[in-house]
Amino acid sequence: MSFLRRRRRLEVDVGVLEVVEREGLLGFLRSSLKVGVSLSGGRIGVDSDVLSVEDLRRLVTKFVYHRNLNRLFWVGVDGGVVRVRRFDKGKRRERSRRDVTPPHIVTHGW
Repeated sequence: MSFLRRRRRLEVDVGVLEVVEREGLLGFLRSSLKVGVSLSGGRIGVDSDVLSVEDLRRLVTKFVYHRNLNRLFWVGVDGGVVRVRRFDKGKRRERSRRDVTPPHIVTHGW
């Protein structure tokens, strides 16, 4: 009675990505999964009964790394929804010239 079983709908929240990157992720998921994938607003829906949330997270992470977006975004699972999030800029402190110690000049007397 597998034909009576309803397919699960997994979601990817891509609200922070640009429109071009959303379309790229949509095409990547369609070609990788071979299941129904649709984009509506800031979410991508995946219809699959064999795919888990962790597998979907791995695929989205793979896309982020291959597009070199891993410096700006990270991927996580929150309540059964895969979310692409932006890193906080305020946590990293930039080094100033005053923080860097100058190199020591060694004079050899040979």
